Amino acid sequence: MTSTQPTTRTQPMGRTCPFSPPEGYRTLREEDPIAPVTFPDGAKGWVVSRYEDVRAVLTDPRFGANRRRVRPGDPESADAPLPPPPPGMFIMMDGQEHTRFRRMLTGQFTVRRMQKLAPAVEQIVAEQLDAMAAAEGPVDLLQAFALPIPSLVICELLGVPYADREEFQENSARLLRLDASRAEVEQAQQALNQYIHRLAAAKREHPTDDILSGLVQSEQLTDEELAGVGALLLLAGHETTANMIALGTMCLLGNPGQLAALRADPALMDNAVEELLRYLTIIQYGLRRVALEDVEMGGHRIEAGATVLASLSSGNRDATKIPGDPDVLDLGREYSPHLAFGHGVHQCIGQQLARVEMKAALTALFDRFPDLRLAVPADQVPMREEMLIYGVHELPVTW
Repeated sequence: MTSTQPTTRTQPMGRTCPFSPPEGYRTLREEDPIAPVTFPDGAKGWVVSRYEDVRAVLTDPRFGANRRRVRPGDPESADAPLPPPPPGMFIMMDGQEHTRFRRMLTGQFTVRRMQKLAPAVEQIVAEQLDAMAAAEGPVDLLQAFALPIPSLVICELLGVPYADREEFQENSARLLRLDASRAEVEQAQQALNQYIHRLAAAKREHPTDDILSGLVQSEQLTDEELAGVGALLLLAGHETTANMIALGTMCLLGNPGQLAALRADPALMDNAVEELLRYLTIIQYGLRRVALEDVEMGGHRIEAGATVLASLSSGNRDATKIPGDPDVLDLGREYSPHLAFGHGVHQCIGQQLARVEMKAALTALFDRFPDLRLAVPADQVPMREEMLIYGVHELPVTW
């Protein structure tokens, strides 16, 4: 155990580069990889910044996934006991409770099933590109291309009408705001759950070939659990990939040498997707866990009840793990397992779908518009620094 009192940092830290995590994480990795922090709501906790330590926290059963107490902007949450996770919100559950939900869904998102879905995704991509071309630019790539693709795909998989996108996209965005109050979060969550409730009721009468109908017919979930699972899949299924497509496009446009290499060798695309996922890591402040008992880690005593922030973006810039210079975008980098989808039993269930969508979108986009470029200076692109999922609020492009 350390004999000196470590310096307490504050979270979140600010970025100096739109494609990189805050520079302060480099200092943490080198000097204080398991550091005490104060969160925006006043709660005390720890931040873990090195690759191996991040993996360790995400696989150690002494750290629980229920982190409801740590909500930025909510001072009442700092010392309150942890409430139970919302019904169906399995990313905040542990042990058999988590396994029960995960097992129901794993078969829906296998590598094989997602690869079979690729032609349908490519067709959706082509249709969005046709619409972009008809607009003749400049356009907001996020709204015209990056957001519709995963939204259409997840709507098809879940059995959600795409015509309802404004309703669920608005509430999803509200849930992801770092400055949202508890009341705003609960209101948005309730709205999403009620929406899924209505859909589920309709599918009981007229089931179709989709995930939501399958869950309804299995009769393994309560109405509240079904609503929670459906809302979680709907939110995660479009917000994350939409921002990876948009931010990945901006990043490639800002790295013309790497983009030229990709154009010259399309076989690089699979590796390019992995490198963009690693380099950008849009879960920008990491994954929160709560110590279920006292834990000794890296010479520190993390007390039971303490919140631990496992920084995925910092771990993905760890020079002791990533070959070459981890702060450089290198689409030809030797493959190294990254943390963009988390790690352990809670690793993102939809990661194979995200890969299929990113590959299809980026391949077709740069083929269709070889002269694609930003329509505004890069420093005028509004970034999502106030959101749990990082990315852009809009991306004006032309060709």
